[in-house]
Amino acid sequence: MMIRDAVANEFPFIRDQRVHSYEEHAHNIPQEHWQALKQSISSDADLQENVERIVAEIDGSIVGSVALFPAKTDAYKGLVDELDYPEIRMLAVTPHARGKGVAGALISECMRRAKVQGFPAIGLHTADFMKSAMRLYERMGFERLPQYDFEPANDGIIVKAFRLTFE
Repeated sequence: MMIRDAVANEFPFIRDQRVHSYEEHAHNIPQEHWQALKQSISSDADLQENVERIVAEIDGSIVGSVALFPAKTDAYKGLVDELDYPEIRMLAVTPHARGKGVAGALISECMRRAKVQGFPAIGLHTADFMKSAMRLYERMGFERLPQYDFEPANDGIIVKAFRLTFE
């Protein structure tokens, strides 16, 4: 597996792949929430200045991607305070590549980059319906920060904040 920066001509493919990767959740959440999530992951929010777009490749094919938003960025369009550490967003792994360590490798790369930049921590947001993601984050040592939770679609689904403090 190779982890690298995405190049500009890959951005449309990565957005489509994100939606495809998240589609499994569409039937487990209210339609309005799915539409809000789909809009978020297919938006060009990751084109903001200083956002790092990272991909995982296996055998020359992109099988996963993530966006690392810099500290003090409005990563959620006013729904969350700007944080003092980078934020992992839009992590997606294609269904056929799951279970191969792709998500962990992408998160580890985000952690490495945050450490190199001198940050004491890294954060992310996710929801309970993303069960495998929640388990992965907890295994990696991320801790809950409920004060940064938000409810994007006013449907009772809380997007939960997590942070990993580096030692």
